[in-house]
Amino acid sequence: MIMRASGAHRYGRYPGGVTFPVVGMVGGGQLARMTHEAGIPLGIRFKLLSDTPQDSAAQVVSDVVIGDYRDLDTLRTFARGCDVITFDHEHVPIEHLRALEADGIPVRPGPDALVHAQDKGVMRAKLDAIGVPCPRHRIVSDPQDVAAFAAEGLPEGAEGDGFPVVLKTVRGGYDGKGVWIVRSAADAEDPFRAGVPVLAEEKVDFVRELAANVVRSPHGQAVAYPVVESRQVDGVCDTVIAPAPGIPDELALRAEELALRIAKELDVVGHLAVELFETRGPDGRHGILVNELAMRPHNSGHWTQDGAITSQFANHVRAVLDLPLGDPRPRAKWTVMVNVLGGDYPDMYAAYLHCMARDPQLKIHMYGKDVKPGRKVGHVNTYGDDLDDALDRARHAAAYLKGTITE
Repeated sequence: MIMRASGAHRYGRYPGGVTFPVVGMVGGGQLARMTHEAGIPLGIRFKLLSDTPQDSAAQVVSDVVIGDYRDLDTLRTFARGCDVITFDHEHVPIEHLRALEADGIPVRPGPDALVHAQDKGVMRAKLDAIGVPCPRHRIVSDPQDVAAFAAEGLPEGAEGDGFPVVLKTVRGGYDGKGVWIVRSAADAEDPFRAGVPVLAEEKVDFVRELAANVVRSPHGQAVAYPVVESRQVDGVCDTVIAPAPGIPDELALRAEELALRIAKELDVVGHLAVELFETRGPDGRHGILVNELAMRPHNSGHWTQDGAITSQFANHVRAVLDLPLGDPRPRAKWTVMVNVLGGDYPDMYAAYLHCMARDPQLKIHMYGKDVKPGRKVGHVNTYGDDLDDALDRARHAAAYLKGTITE
């Protein structure tokens, strides 16, 4: 007879008495799919709460529950048999997570941390309190208040109205959604129609966008990946270069230390992505401002699948299970990730022959999604000693898979 271990949630068991934990993943997108993949070599079992059977991760995880993550009874039923709960997205109501914790279920990251990724207003207030550099910002009430905020940023005696400014709904935005660049009070009507608070931020004149990815475990062990450059197209991440080309050592160290401090101050468990603006002052000195936080594996860390000793996904699994974290150092001098977006050419599999023959070192990662124009359906990774070559190979493969180029 197999005796159960003590504790309310030690149900992760294989036949024959071998005990492995069950990770409950809320959300069935590509992040859950790739996190599950990282747990397979470790024998970690996954249980998935997915919106539909067609979701990216639901296609590959064997234990799938179809249900609404916004329903507490559904969450409680799903959590039975899980040793820990983690997330593919940040949208589970905080009060539901507190209820799961009261039931004795470990939730990682916990609700006190996750609220800072859910609510941009809460995030900005906390980062201000702990002295993290951010763009000038405040919650605004209507288009006239937006105009007042814009004018507040004008230097004394300067002409103009202070526009443009950036408006963000405090909840629900991602990949450019829920974000507006407005150039007058008349342009500022749309954000207020969502019925949620609106955050106004100065439009930062930045040099480029960076990301600092770190992972932290429950007992405080933490690792930092190299700071990367993230290039956006129409508000969506297009290309990530690891490490960020030409970044001064002092700035890279400052960004890594900042991300590690945020993870500690917010008590994050698991992966934290800190999206940054790199700035340059009149004196030529480089600076950084925090743009966004994500408490889950992140697009800016997909390069780690093939370019780091331990991927962001593997380290997220280790962290939520409180296992020792893996080495985050890069395997190659340069790694490039380019997202594959859907186009007018749905049969991407037919493009494999060309892409794989042209570049045997190319790594293709597809998400099992239906191809729709502009939709993220996969990404490619390349690596090597020559950055221009890695960029060319990744861009060519992504464009060929999309059907933008045919040779």
